[in-house]
Amino acid sequence: MTSSDETLLPNGAKATIAGRVGTALDGSASLGGGPEGITTRIGFVCGEFNGGITHRLLTGGLDYLEEQGVDLAHVVVAWAAGAFEFPMVAQTMATSGVVDAVVCLGAVIRGDTSHYDFVAGECAAGIQQVQLATGVPVIFGVLTTDTVDQALVRSRPDETNKGREAVMTALSTVSVMEQIVRSAGPARVGFATGSR
Repeated sequence: MTSSDETLLPNGAKATIAGRVGTALDGSASLGGGPEGITTRIGFVCGEFNGGITHRLLTGGLDYLEEQGVDLAHVVVAWAAGAFEFPMVAQTMATSGVVDAVVCLGAVIRGDTSHYDFVAGECAAGIQQVQLATGVPVIFGVLTTDTVDQALVRSRPDETNKGREAVMTALSTVSVMEQIVRSAGPARVGFATGSR
């Protein structure tokens, strides 16, 4: 999801910072797996509009889960009409107790009208609002591109697939949140700790 090599986190940066602070938590350190593989339950909210792109993104995400040893029988996929409906469907899924994280996948492709500006912005804002309100990670895996060709490039069946990246983000976020809760220790005066 970076735009250039100059924006990448330098090799060894996390280890350097960990050596300077009391506690450093990293979502990639532990993805909630044991001998059976990852146990994090993932839900997908997928857009039917531009569904061919969505299918490519979902396939990339499911492929990554399988590579990580996730039993896909525990995955939930819900189809929404389009990106504008994602926040409501994601909120229902996030509050259901059935999943640990929600990944929203779809594509909003700029056209000749202002439709793109309204849908893409409201979708992103709504998804952010859902995760903050529920405490459940809701990942924005919605492509916002100028052309169909750009969407096709971002949904290739390889390591650059943005659906795959969205699932990686979901697993990492769940992991780091669990680590924060475990490392919180006893509550201090004026502070409260809790769990998701």
